[in-house]
Amino acid sequence: MNLLQELVNRKKITTKQAREINQDLDQIGGSVASSILKRKLLSEKELFRLKSEILKIPLLEEAPVSVPEEILTIIPSETASHYNFIAFGQEKKIIKIGMVHPQDIRAKEALKFLARRWKLEYEIFLITPSVFSAILGNYQTAEKEVKQALGALETELEKSKSLNLETKSFSGEIERVFEQAPIIKMVAVILREAIEGGASDIHLEPTIDHSKVRFRVDGTLHDSLFLPLKVHSAIIARIKILSKLKIDETRVPQDGRFSAHLKGRRIDFRVSTLPTTLGEKIAIRALDPQKACQDLEKLGLLSGQEALLKEAVRLPFGTILATGPTGCGKTTTLYSLLRILNTKKVNIVTLEDPVEYFISGVNQSQIRPEIDYTFSRGLRQIVRQDPDIIMVGEIRDEETAMLTTHAALTGHLVLSTIHTNNALGVIPRLVDMGVSNFLISPTLRYAIAQRLVRTLCPHCRKKIRVSGNKKKIILETIDSIPEDIRKTIKIPDPLYIWESSGCSKCNSIGYSGRIGIYEILKMTDRLQEILVSTIINEGKIKEEAQQQGMVTMRQAGIIKVIQGITSLEEVLRVTVE
Repeated sequence: MNLLQELVNRKKITTKQAREINQDLDQIGGSVASSILKRKLLSEKELFRLKSEILKIPLLEEAPVSVPEEILTIIPSETASHYNFIAFGQEKKIIKIGMVHPQDIRAKEALKFLARRWKLEYEIFLITPSVFSAILGNYQTAEKEVKQALGALETELEKSKSLNLETKSFSGEIERVFEQAPIIKMVAVILREAIEGGASDIHLEPTIDHSKVRFRVDGTLHDSLFLPLKVHSAIIARIKILSKLKIDETRVPQDGRFSAHLKGRRIDFRVSTLPTTLGEKIAIRALDPQKACQDLEKLGLLSGQEALLKEAVRLPFGTILATGPTGCGKTTTLYSLLRILNTKKVNIVTLEDPVEYFISGVNQSQIRPEIDYTFSRGLRQIVRQDPDIIMVGEIRDEETAMLTTHAALTGHLVLSTIHTNNALGVIPRLVDMGVSNFLISPTLRYAIAQRLVRTLCPHCRKKIRVSGNKKKIILETIDSIPEDIRKTIKIPDPLYIWESSGCSKCNSIGYSGRIGIYEILKMTDRLQEILVSTIINEGKIKEEAQQQGMVTMRQAGIIKVIQGITSLEEVLRVTVE
């Protein structure tokens, strides 16, 4: 049956579009389905549902959670990739075969050959390209590749029995063993699995029985691999070599970094070693440039908050401070502001510890306390570099706080971070650091507090009706939101929200990705009066924040709960009232 003509008959595509697709097939080859998807005439799901009806072949819409190895390997991975068909299940003695192009004559002939060779009976299912890719990925799991590398490593160690990996006496010969293909392969697999799994951090930890690899995904650590303890030192040494660290120094912590090209893009890895009683532990931060310098629209800001930050970057001078605990996305927020500010007309200089992401057009400097190049010393030098905009990684002490304030007073726009629990705490914290009230009022322009909450998996989130204490928390929080914002919130009656469930798409976690919740305090004339005329009082600052309509992080989180973006449990986990 002619799939293209049937789609025209069903008015899913036009005759003109069908003619153009035929021209593509004549000139560059390919398939009807790939051409339709490339032109975005139909979604993958819609196209293959129609194709299933037209060809009268059952459609497998989702990849199985796991495929037994004995079934998967019936068709070699090279054959599966070439012909776009794959074995994914078995019912009695019949093997289930998924085909992306079941009408492809060459693919059908290849399948018949394999069936005769292995004396198989099979049933054909139609599968989408994305489902095919998901099943194909089972051929190259981290566990299989690591086992292969371990086997090769055993051979290497047999050749080097005289080398004792636990003695910490690293010679040039031992370094050669650590550079062998098995160890290189194991490290490469760990890094690749981390990036493909969306991990922000990789932990390699020695235990009494084995070497444990854990990934931090969406803020939560998960066990990933367990390796023989005897290879732990070799893997640590390989990572040290990549990071240009001293492999014979295991008594003190070291810091380094390296880069690798994974998934078609450059990823930076920041490495930190720590001596423990069982051996060295390594923590690796994966720094993906695509996740930094995001558009403001993607950070999770409410519309009013986004407008405030767009107003903030138009300031000629003053300080913009981001606050929150480690790992809450402060640097990403500041980099997003730098992305807007980064034009040919301005000179931007940053002082960071360490430089996390490299930004073209921005002069980035990394502090080095071991040689007395600190934030305060670097700031004194930066102001001599004719900057328009300065970013300081963190205000840690009185001297840095004062220098930052004076830089803002002398006509510079200064971005930095500080550690407080909320936006209201920024002013008292600056006072504690020795900055006078009358200097804070003309320099501090915006205080941004933030947290990260996990977003619900769109494939398995469940809609539930809320009652009892949960309903009380939601309604009381909504009632406290400023009226002009409360009017824009559509509250369903009866009240429904979404909660996590768990499926194969999110590894049964129920969440996929993270988003920010924010509160932004703006320096107003009234707030300046409070600062100048009275002793700093968080109560009066809070009253002014309410007067200017500031949305708290708890309130911003509850809005996202009603919108179905996150769960109530997530918001309550990261916020306090």
